[in-house]
Amino acid sequence: MSNHVLEEYIASLVDPRGEPVVRELDRVIRATRPELETAIKYKILMFGLRGDFHTWVCAINSGRRHVSLNFLYGVMLEDARKVLRPGSSVLMSWDFDFDEEIEPAAVAAYVAEAVAKNEDYKANRQAVQDAAYTAAEKAGRRPKAR
Repeated sequence: MSNHVLEEYIASLVDPRGEPVVRELDRVIRATRPELETAIKYKILMFGLRGDFHTWVCAINSGRRHVSLNFLYGVMLEDARKVLRPGSSVLMSWDFDFDEEIEPAAVAAYVAEAVAKNEDYKANRQAVQDAAYTAAEKAGRRPKAR
């Protein structure tokens, strides 16, 4: 797979302090699941199956303070390491400091699980979203529906 999308992302959107983390996350994701395709969407580096960037699997988002590995339907992941923080109702993110050493096996396990759950999420998207929204309300992360 060509690295031109990664290079474009780094050149235009990545804080130089985060470049090593972005490169290592990209390397681990590609080594774990080489069939994932990449694209820059909404200023993040997305990884999707068979060109599907509507229900993308994971994404790298480089910010001013850290680099995040986002999982679109992260609420479906086991999160054995307890590293995911909530994003939207279903999105979860794993944040990495600029100087943090990446554990390839740990990242690979999360990416592989996300790929394995892609079809399940697409088939049950509304139920997953409804359950996640309800859980977020109960945890006080979302206002109660009116």
